[in-house]
Amino acid sequence: MAQVDPILLEIYRHRFAGVAEEMGVTLQRTGYSPNIKERLDYSCAVFDAQGRMVAQAAHIPVHLGAMPASCAAALNHITDWVPGDVVVVNDPFDGGNHLPDITMVSPVFMAGAPAFFVASRAHHADVGGMTPGSLPLSTELYQEGIIIPPVRLYRAGELNSDLMRMILCNVRTPDERRGDLAAQRAAHAIGERRLMAYLDAHGMSELLTYATHLLDYSERLTRTEIATWPDGVYKFKDAMEQPDGKDAVINVAARIRGSTVTFDFDGTQSEVEAPINTVHAVTASACYYVVRCLMREDIPVNAGCFAPVTVTALEGCMVNARRPAAVAGGNVETSQRITDAAFGALAQALPQCVAAAGQGTMNNVTIGGKRADGTPFAYYETLGGGMGASPVSDGLSGVHVHMSNTLNTPVEALELQFPFRVREYALLRGSGGRGRYRGGEGLAREYELLAPATVTMLSERRRYAPWGLGGGLPGRKGRNILLGTTGSEEDLPAKFTRRLDAGQRLRIETPGGGGYADRKSRST
Repeated sequence: MAQVDPILLEIYRHRFAGVAEEMGVTLQRTGYSPNIKERLDYSCAVFDAQGRMVAQAAHIPVHLGAMPASCAAALNHITDWVPGDVVVVNDPFDGGNHLPDITMVSPVFMAGAPAFFVASRAHHADVGGMTPGSLPLSTELYQEGIIIPPVRLYRAGELNSDLMRMILCNVRTPDERRGDLAAQRAAHAIGERRLMAYLDAHGMSELLTYATHLLDYSERLTRTEIATWPDGVYKFKDAMEQPDGKDAVINVAARIRGSTVTFDFDGTQSEVEAPINTVHAVTASACYYVVRCLMREDIPVNAGCFAPVTVTALEGCMVNARRPAAVAGGNVETSQRITDAAFGALAQALPQCVAAAGQGTMNNVTIGGKRADGTPFAYYETLGGGMGASPVSDGLSGVHVHMSNTLNTPVEALELQFPFRVREYALLRGSGGRGRYRGGEGLAREYELLAPATVTMLSERRRYAPWGLGGGLPGRKGRNILLGTTGSEEDLPAKFTRRLDAGQRLRIETPGGGGYADRKSRST
């Protein structure tokens, strides 16, 4: 192995990560929709010529293992790259994760060939499908929106206007989609510019050498950490709440052996006719995230981190679904339950390191219809809740937990953009599970519609509360409540689609986090 300068290695760690971070800032500043410019629902990354992730910005955890799948799909389908190419994809079964997440991949040419690739993935607030917001109560993929295989949106810098027109004809808010797609391309231009500047300053040999050194370094640190974990097989079971009221069980066995860990999902529910299936890349993302959380070292995020982690699931089960299974909610809700199950398994091996369950849901709400002037709108948001208490501290309150890392849409921005108002936005006191350390509090967000609209909700932990650990109590379950104009109140299920009239209100109460250890030992 070539001699590695440790100082230069650290410099390149931040150089590559800085490229991804600056791409993200560009995407935020040029984004058109509130979901991108306000909530920051996107991720950006840098890959080498082989499609190995060199750096990812600290954006969305669920994209951790799924972004490499998009880059791999682009490389599989495109073999004659030229400068200025931009590939676009959202097909969950060919590089994507669910249809609203549209990924772009573009090459960075050095010495006449692609030396790096830059990629961005952004959640678009509507990509067609059965209901506004494109997170419907679907039973198959074709109901969820437009499916884009890995294809060139730009060829040698020239827009494929026919493809763009086809995409925009299949969505409810074409102007917003056009703006957000342009913002992603702008982010890529910045990524390419920064990498080319490093090439001019330091030479291609040094860039490529230290990209490889970073992968080796991350893998070595990850293996060293896992080697301190006790060998064994640790099992855990949790459940998803299907729209028909039945449970969908997720089984996981975490096998620790030496410097490796395998997550085996044998015994998990087979595919269901509901939007809670997910592709293998999302399941892998959740498992990679769990391992990353348990690292004591500050390890660079790249493909090296993934090498010691294996994820196996029977093809055709709910967490490794086959086309054309419905997967709209798999990326947002099932990923959370996979995370809970993986943490529950590893809590048996590392009880001093694992926190109690957080809210276990993203509380996805989509609202769509027409404004008074007839223009269409589509609103999407995920809501925070309680974080699970840890062995050393209370859980945080009213935050996005685990696989979601977005901000909220500020009330002012929301009311300016959409025909509804927020009547309440507050923490739910007492919703965190009690214990020596208390779980974080959930929150309440209440919307009043100012125009008729279709509302869809994909949520979890409405029947099963987030579990505590070490004797800590579970957090409070969430609730979805419809408030009528006459004062009526109706409990709604975890997953629903309803057509609501102006004046009706939707109140969402999100779950609290689980508590940790017996509350009798709490000093205050």
